[in-house]
Amino acid sequence: QVQLVESGGGLVQPGGSLRLSCKASGRTMREFTMGWFRQTPGKEREFVGAISRNARTIEYADSVKGRFTISRDNAENTAYLQLNRLQPEDTAVYYCAADRQILTAAPSSSARAYESWGQGTQVTVSS
Repeated sequence: QVQLVESGGGLVQPGGSLRLSCKASGRTMREFTMGWFRQTPGKEREFVGAISRNARTIEYADSVKGRFTISRDNAENTAYLQLNRLQPEDTAVYYCAADRQILTAAPSSSARAYESWGQGTQVTVSS
């Protein structure tokens, strides 16, 4: 397994931006598809987006498409989630997750596909 630690969350006004980071350790991140999910109290974990091992395929949930951007730096063992034009409904705990996949596999949007999870970072969008 790989260990994941998210950072970069915080309080931001509507329309603002944040950049979340997910640092992997224990194994090289290039072996994993990386996913981002979010969760609010009482709701199931929601897919935000995911990036394939070689970054050639990136998938986004419709709710964040055009506002959020996922990237990865395999040399730094770090994945990123850039959140722009944030809205109050984006308030949630954001998690990164790793899915060990073959190189050509498309990223999954199902939380059950991911074996390793970070502890989450809180994003609050409020004026």
